[in-house]
Amino acid sequence: MSMTIPHPVHPVASPRDPFVDVLRVLGMVLVVVQHWTMPVLLDRGGDLVTGNALASVPLITWISQVMPLVFFAGGAANYLSWTGRPQSAEKWIGKRVVRLGWPVLPLIAVWLPLPYLLGALGVPAQPLEVASRLVGQLLWFLAVYLLAVVTTPLLARVPARVLLPLCAAAALAVDVVRFSGFEQAGYLNIAFVWLAVHQVGFLYAQGRLTLTGRRALALAAAGFGLTAAMVAAGPYPASMIGMPGMPSNMAPPSAVMLAVFAGQLGLALWAREWLNRALPAPVLSWLAPRMMTFYLWHMTALITVGGVAFAGFGIETPQPWSATWWTLLPIWLGWLALVLTVLTALFGRFEAAPPTSSTPLRTLGAVGLSAAGLLTLTVTGFTPGTFVPAAGSAALALGMALLLRRRAAAPLPR
Repeated sequence: MSMTIPHPVHPVASPRDPFVDVLRVLGMVLVVVQHWTMPVLLDRGGDLVTGNALASVPLITWISQVMPLVFFAGGAANYLSWTGRPQSAEKWIGKRVVRLGWPVLPLIAVWLPLPYLLGALGVPAQPLEVASRLVGQLLWFLAVYLLAVVTTPLLARVPARVLLPLCAAAALAVDVVRFSGFEQAGYLNIAFVWLAVHQVGFLYAQGRLTLTGRRALALAAAGFGLTAAMVAAGPYPASMIGMPGMPSNMAPPSAVMLAVFAGQLGLALWAREWLNRALPAPVLSWLAPRMMTFYLWHMTALITVGGVAFAGFGIETPQPWSATWWTLLPIWLGWLALVLTVLTALFGRFEAAPPTSSTPLRTLGAVGLSAAGLLTLTVTGFTPGTFVPAAGSAALALGMALLLRRRAAAPLPR
């Protein structure tokens, strides 16, 4: 018995849209560069103290925090994939879940034992715990994207004119509850905000989002203008990334992210032709199939270079935005890019997921186990001294195993 969710009948754009690929690649590159630019590493009595270089210039994050565009591009890609060829929902979801989770397995294989090994070699416990947590925190994106993938066959049937206003209204209502003192309620916006952005990607894939020129700039102005109004009215902070001592617009996402997304989308549509030419074809063709590896390992590159600089040579981060900081930034980014290139070359082969075989029950189990594993590792990271990271890793690995195609048994000799 299969999940017989019919395919939508909207006219579908080209099965491969270069703008979607460019947005996915450039968006992920900007996310990585933002993460690499943020850290301020200081030594306070042998403990690693981290700061954020973007704390003093929060308006930059209105452009640099491009996760909304990444989810938008993912929505367009998912819609094109789901509607491109008739297939059962469980088969399509199974393939996407394995493609999402398979590249995480080598990260687990490295980072489950690594903290223990480094600890045995004399690395201090405090910076080791910071590093182990940071690597796991990256997996929040995969956990949320898994939700977007699983709901695609269903939400592809829901008219955007119905879903988008409902999501926006729900996100605002959740913020009212959250900022009234019920902080945990804010996590409901993981669904309302990111699924709304993902759904706008459906509109683009259907050829119904064709803003160009002045109309695209008008959308950008309206989006950023609304963002400014919401920040000025409060309680939304000006930064679109989490900052110490203030609420976060990202974890969990707040309704202001929808306004920022509108501004970013308007700019992206206005610059569409330029963006399509921004990445040379060889660079795009190398990066596009390896973007998950690029994302998953960029924090390992940061920890490697930062660890050598901080622990090995005692180098602290200069005052952010000072002349020294600007002078050293290209060197810092260059070393990080070199290490990440090596890691991507080593582990990029895991982007090619193995063949899958799905039934509704196995797909349901795989989704549940994968979600549990990703959420566990997001919360705990690979922090040593507890079995929880191993349990989360095992859940994800079992979820992948449920969907792998079984090899036919060899015939018994007669």
